[in-house]
Amino acid sequence: MTHPHRVRDIADQCGLSPATVDRVLHARPGVSARAVRAVEQAVLDLDRQQTQLRLGTRTLMLDVVMQAPARFSSAVRQALEGELPTARPAVVRARFHLRESADARAAVAAMDAVGTRGRTSHGVLLKAPDHPDVAAAALRLRERGIPVVTLVTDVRGSGRVAYVGLDNAAAGATAAYLVSQWLGERRGDVLVTMSRSVFFGERERAEAFVARLAELAPSRGVVTVADTDGLDATLAALVGRALAEHPAIGAVYSVGGGNRATVGAFAAAGRACRVFIGHDLDRDNAELLREGALHAVLHHDLHADMRRAMRQVMRHHGLLPGAPTSVAAGVEVVTPFNVPRRLLPQ
Repeated sequence: MTHPHRVRDIADQCGLSPATVDRVLHARPGVSARAVRAVEQAVLDLDRQQTQLRLGTRTLMLDVVMQAPARFSSAVRQALEGELPTARPAVVRARFHLRESADARAAVAAMDAVGTRGRTSHGVLLKAPDHPDVAAAALRLRERGIPVVTLVTDVRGSGRVAYVGLDNAAAGATAAYLVSQWLGERRGDVLVTMSRSVFFGERERAEAFVARLAELAPSRGVVTVADTDGLDATLAALVGRALAEHPAIGAVYSVGGGNRATVGAFAAAGRACRVFIGHDLDRDNAELLREGALHAVLHHDLHADMRRAMRQVMRHHGLLPGAPTSVAAGVEVVTPFNVPRRLLPQ
């Protein structure tokens, strides 16, 4: 395995000992397939973060613990790695601990492993369920001097130093306004799809949507499909069942993603979706906008989120003035006619 990286850097990146990394790099016996995959992934990560490694100043290592569909965690990884070269005055590197399904125990295990076995960590960026065990794990990190910044969805009672992400309540209210305006006098209920109700941010969106819609269109019903993890197969089955059981559904507010599966479920049922509001301008949503299947996407800039998150960690370590501060991003309403060029998937 040819690469320009130091064994120590690879070991820090993947959490293995330098001796194990050396055995993998030289194809020596006595290493597991899991260790080989971890070293290979670490080399790929360091390749993408190469610019940071050449700078000669203090280095901060961030651990990203995220439970989200691959399409979203990949977008976060791309955004963070794209912003690493802009970090000043520190050099910032990142390790990723990603899981598609929401699982509080898995999140706790990943958090408890941060900074152990010689793996120095200077901060955790966290997207995980709003669960007491997750909050307790975040408090344990704080006790060890490792700050936690929650991303996209908050964790209550966690002692996190800051929340960075969308203003979720404003997003839910905005979605209700758009749905009520675009449906107008036409009859029909609204389907709300969520990946997991254990995510505080998703609950904020859904609750704000329901409350505002009740004010704007009190006769319009809401049907909720939750705990899909935003995964296509699960979502398609549950949306299909909801459509069969609720013939009045004519609009969708997608809180948790998986919109192509929802579009497919409507098509399979022979039903029209008159208004469809989603979140985040990922590749699928950009295509669905162009196809006319999505009518609007409530978007916020992940690159800006990553810059803010790094800034809060640097503030915690005294590298920037001021204390860490929560930053809630405003809602950007993207339609097929105003997709910003900088937000289009490459």
